[in-house]
Amino acid sequence: MSELADLSVPVETGMPVYPGDPEVSIGPALTVARDGVNVLAVHMGSQSGTHVDAPYHFGDDLPTLDDLPLERFTGRATVVDARGLAPRAAIGAAAFAHVSAGAIVLVATGWSAHWGTGAYLEHPYLAAEAAELLVERGVRTVGIDALSVDPTPAGDFPAHRALCGAHAVIAENLTGLGRLLDAQERGRPIEVSLFPVRLAGADGAPVRAVARIG
Repeated sequence: MSELADLSVPVETGMPVYPGDPEVSIGPALTVARDGVNVLAVHMGSQSGTHVDAPYHFGDDLPTLDDLPLERFTGRATVVDARGLAPRAAIGAAAFAHVSAGAIVLVATGWSAHWGTGAYLEHPYLAAEAAELLVERGVRTVGIDALSVDPTPAGDFPAHRALCGAHAVIAENLTGLGRLLDAQERGRPIEVSLFPVRLAGADGAPVRAVARIG
């Protein structure tokens, strides 16, 4: 039997955000006691929590979120084991030698264990040549269980620029990828869904990332 795995972090006030992004604040706008219904007021950036980047995030002339085909956000997944690396270590191209076109590539660094701590900003990241290899292999959706596919803080964002320039989707702040690695090692197929909130003309949006383990 198949099973579902939630790959998303909870959205809550004060959650980690990329330095300089809007802080997340959630609180009651309406209440049953006062208004007869409960409604939350939500303030957050488009790159908050588990989210996807559209290519537009790194170029005004690149596709926005709603320009992309829905197929870009779902499909079979290949999980790459990049656990055990030192803080701020680059993940080289060799880690992706086995990936092929058509797969959603999920990079498991294990860094989601640091969510909510200062160490979360010291995550491993994709080396520029790794991102370039993925593009050459025809991969157009890449996810990572860290704050960014580039180091934090970044300089010129080489991994983002390589992927976005190829009209790829990037998912960040995933969690629970270790479970997928275990399933993959047992030969179980994995499909992932990364459907974003439909924000018009957006650079990205939060997602409820879910994997189906066959």
